[in-house]
Amino acid sequence: MSNQLRTVFSEGLWHNNAGIVQLLGLCPLLAISNTAVNAIGLAIATRAVLTMSNFLVSLARPLLQHEIRIPAYVLIIAALVTASELIFNAFLPVLHDRLGIFLPLIVTNCAIVARAEAFASRHSPALALIDGLAYGIGFGWVLVIIGMCRELIGTGTVFAGMNLLLPTVSADGIRVADSGLLLALLPPGAFFALAALLIVRNLIRDRRVR
Repeated sequence: MSNQLRTVFSEGLWHNNAGIVQLLGLCPLLAISNTAVNAIGLAIATRAVLTMSNFLVSLARPLLQHEIRIPAYVLIIAALVTASELIFNAFLPVLHDRLGIFLPLIVTNCAIVARAEAFASRHSPALALIDGLAYGIGFGWVLVIIGMCRELIGTGTVFAGMNLLLPTVSADGIRVADSGLLLALLPPGAFFALAALLIVRNLIRDRRVR
């Protein structure tokens, strides 16, 4: 069992990472990752939905007919996304507004539906929960790293506006430079950041193979 759990975690975090291996969920990954705080907020919501949807799909699989499984998965995911959006709106209203449409769009994230079909519907609830957690963390760290890099290059700061998540933390973040490159905050900057991360990942993979 321990070996199976280790395999599930390594697949989700690195070897089969949804963001930099499968390249799923790229719309929110690229669109909202212009700051670290935005990226962290979306990563938290995505991880929660992915983890719980895996668990609930696994619980519901004995009750579902094969023909209606996909609509049932989408219904479960949509309910979880709605709950996440209501929680964000209640406790983190400013961050909720900044994430905008990309918070409810989690329901269309291919990575979540893919894990429900490929793994959760075929394994026990406990293992499905671990798989959802691993893939959620894996997608989250990619999102946060891209957000940090774009914010740092674009504005010269990191974690500016962190008070939106943690009210006791300064809103100024960590200033590294007095100015930045605007291109990093624009849509092309997201593609450049993702491409750089893919290059680093492939270099690490190739070095391990050798």
